[in-house]
Amino acid sequence: MNDFINEPLLELRRAPVRANLTEAMTALDAQLPWRVPVIVGGERRDEPSFTSHDPGTPDRTVAHVTAATPQDVDAAVHAAAHAAPEWEARGAHARAAILSRAAGELRGRRQRLAALAVRECGKPWAEADADVCETIDFLEYYAQQAIALEHADGLVQLPGERNTLRYAARGVVAVVGPWNFPLAIPAGMVAAGLATGNGVVLKPAEQSPACALAVVEAFHAAGVPPAALNLLPGEGDVGAALVAHPGVHTIAFTGSGAVGLEILKTAAEVRPGQRHLKRVVAEMGGKNCVIVDADADLDDVVPALVYSAFGFAGQKCSAAARALVHQRIADTLVERLHGAVDQLLIDQAERFGVDVPPVIEAAARERIDGFVRTAHEQGARVHQPGTVPAAGHFVAPAVIDGLPAGSRVTEEEIFGPVLAVESVASVDEAVEIVANLPFALTGGLFSRDPATVERVSRALPVGNLYVNRHITGAMVGRQPFGGNRLSGTGTKAGGPDYLLHFVEPRVVTEDTMRHGLVV
Repeated sequence: MNDFINEPLLELRRAPVRANLTEAMTALDAQLPWRVPVIVGGERRDEPSFTSHDPGTPDRTVAHVTAATPQDVDAAVHAAAHAAPEWEARGAHARAAILSRAAGELRGRRQRLAALAVRECGKPWAEADADVCETIDFLEYYAQQAIALEHADGLVQLPGERNTLRYAARGVVAVVGPWNFPLAIPAGMVAAGLATGNGVVLKPAEQSPACALAVVEAFHAAGVPPAALNLLPGEGDVGAALVAHPGVHTIAFTGSGAVGLEILKTAAEVRPGQRHLKRVVAEMGGKNCVIVDADADLDDVVPALVYSAFGFAGQKCSAAARALVHQRIADTLVERLHGAVDQLLIDQAERFGVDVPPVIEAAARERIDGFVRTAHEQGARVHQPGTVPAAGHFVAPAVIDGLPAGSRVTEEEIFGPVLAVESVASVDEAVEIVANLPFALTGGLFSRDPATVERVSRALPVGNLYVNRHITGAMVGRQPFGGNRLSGTGTKAGGPDYLLHFVEPRVVTEDTMRHGLVV
């Protein structure tokens, strides 16, 4: 195996690259709507009962989707459990080779996958291409990590005694994925389960089932046994039935805090026939703050803040939601943020160069608009200059300052293009604000003082702190990603410890002193 290298992003400034993507979109549009079946043990049940749509053009149906039934859930878990022992017995090298082939399958379908993410989730081209690249990265990285894990054995040995440690697959992994990274995050959680020898059942977000189908088909085309990876499209009831199933050993979830807490509660209950404790790998929401010290270079701060808060319409769990700015520069920074927001391009995701695409669905738009209304009602200054397309679920980006202490705008996760700016007397006051939050996912700091950087880095509880740069875009193998407190269970996707959540350690101690020979 080669050393891991992140998949390079496309150079979208090049006309031939843009032409290839446009061609891929034209080809995809000619195929829409897709049909997304339930896939259990390689068998497909195609009886559509709901649809997914283009957030920018809601009249465009992306997929007709079959919702899984309770019987499908039970069959999928049993299929994965039956397939897991043979899959694990192949060994890490064989499984890694198949995951690498799956990465190759994805690489060969790159433009088409990016186009699908643009259509089904409203991701701008750059974000969609990055999603594909991260998908490939997860597969390649976990393939290599699984091999390293298989050979890990650092036990102390004594004369006459042999101690060995191996990591065995836990059994069945239930993956419940999000829509905002419709390819990378579900594929990453699936790859972690498969790389370590588990059977996997994937329940994708109801907004992005076609992307999930594309991922599953790539795994199967690469040689993953059909029963080792099963697909259960559907809404929340399907996910709830899956995580509650007594045959599930590990639950890998990325999504909202409310759902994550419910999964943790469900997983803690031992059901009839269940002979193990379920393990939950949960990545949930955040209320991510960026601290800006008085000595910060605003030429760096403004574009980084704008990108962190408004890129992909703020629909990243790592997005910037609050800026805590030293009072000496707060007014200047707000003025410059206003100017930057005035220049943002709000339009359809497929338009090259767009800054703010639509949000995922009408309910999300209404929720975000509700936060903006709250800011108006509380007497805050709301700068929301953009005009949005007539069709689609668009929300113009907003910079808000002057909010009262304890406003829900500064306390709750919005998951949209809204940035609250607050003036603080010192960096220490900002640190205290962050330290008292229930969330601890990502954070940012702009300061030119190394002592300040060191002090703040040690004080903040966030899982990922970015210094003097934007706070989104964690790279596999370089910035293992995951939050603490109510933002998650502290796991780090794309990091060297992540696979440990999908295995159980087993130690064998053998007395090697022979006492005669077997006759």
